[in-house]
Amino acid sequence: MPMAASDTALVSVCLIGYGEAGKILAQGLSATGRYAVSAYDILFSDAANRPMREAAAAGVTLHDDLTVAIADADVIISAVTASSAHDVVASVAASIRAGQFFLDINSVSPALKQESYALLTSRRARYVEAAVMASIPPYGIAVPMLLGGPHAAGFMALMAQSGMQMKIASENIGVASAIKMCRSVMIKGLEALTVESMFTARHYGVEEEVLASLTETFPGIDWPRQADYLVSRVVQHGRRRAAEMREVAHTVSDAGLAPLLSSAIAERQDWLADQVQAGIVDKHKKSWREVADRIAAVSATTTTATATEIKVSKKTA
Repeated sequence: MPMAASDTALVSVCLIGYGEAGKILAQGLSATGRYAVSAYDILFSDAANRPMREAAAAGVTLHDDLTVAIADADVIISAVTASSAHDVVASVAASIRAGQFFLDINSVSPALKQESYALLTSRRARYVEAAVMASIPPYGIAVPMLLGGPHAAGFMALMAQSGMQMKIASENIGVASAIKMCRSVMIKGLEALTVESMFTARHYGVEEEVLASLTETFPGIDWPRQADYLVSRVVQHGRRRAAEMREVAHTVSDAGLAPLLSSAIAERQDWLADQVQAGIVDKHKKSWREVADRIAAVSATTTTATATEIKVSKKTA
């Protein structure tokens, strides 16, 4: 039986996934001094992996074996990509103990959360659905979360001194995720629209006029600054966002609608992620103009080279 957070012994928490979200949550919990924090990530098998050194400095114990990592945990938090969420649940189910809490913060469809709940409940674990309702970096451990399921209240009591900002959305699994998925259509959609609008405006040299018009229409938004932020989030996390939007597409489809926009958003997010993966765009770029110019320059070079090859080919023929 998991201990109460007020007990003398530390509550043991294991993060599965030590990317941006997992690292922030793990380090935030460790900093309270009230939780014994560990983490597992598939990348930890590489002894030269940089996060291992960072984790040691932050008081987070790292494991390269999932079964060992969760063995003594009172709480298991899954913070992986949407595409890996189901695999994590299946792997954890093989060794999770009765009474352990499993907090699923992954951005997946309500149907997938319900499947995960059924699987882990059959192992007598305490599955808690969570929907992260804002970007984690600005908030840290205090990022707003909506919880769902019959064990949500018990989880909140156990983690009362963690600094986590949690609110119960429903005792039914899937409600919190439905809220998150519908929100993502707008948030990730705005990112994709900004990429497409600003990059096109840059090509025609009209970005200042477009930004001025947006500011006039939506005066409460600092559009020059917001454009940099929205594009930088796609540059940094486009692949993860694309995977989330495919889960959104499933959510929309389950509601009886064709996910025309959700699927297109995923494609645009993936497109920019491809530019980063190919080394065309620096993942740490903050200026959307620099990103757009870099892609345009490479595209122009490629187009010129292709045209030259065609001319040479015709002459040879």
